[in-house]
Amino acid sequence: MRKVAGSVVLAASAVLCFGAGVAQAGSAPDVVGQKYSDAQTAISGAGLTAVVSTTVGDQEAWPDCMVTNTVARTVPAPENSSGSATNQLLVSLNCEASEASATKPGFSAASPQGRAAAAAAASSSAAAAASASAAPSS
Repeated sequence: MRKVAGSVVLAASAVLCFGAGVAQAGSAPDVVGQKYSDAQTAISGAGLTAVVSTTVGDQEAWPDCMVTNTVARTVPAPENSSGSATNQLLVSLNCEASEASATKPGFSAASPQGRAAAAAAASSSAAAAASASAAPSS
């Protein structure tokens, strides 16, 4: 019995020693709700690598897609290499056009993203109308 217990302690010690070298993903920035282009800047600024894990829709290019979820992970270096672990932030993207309508997919007007898209569209059209009325007539 004593020999078995010693083997278990030795194995546990080996796991603790070798497992201690694997780095864990650092503090990930909260980029949910941001455009992917803006999120990439924040993610790389935090020392992480952005990796797109899932996408929904095909109406927008990736830089214009909305980040809907993130998951931090650490990818260990390949065995028998002198490489180091890579800290990544997996992102899920919604690439539907901003606010849904009867003819195009997008965010529901009742969702926070849909309300933000509607407000942005309203302020954009108000700014365009204001600049059009301020233009001198010929």
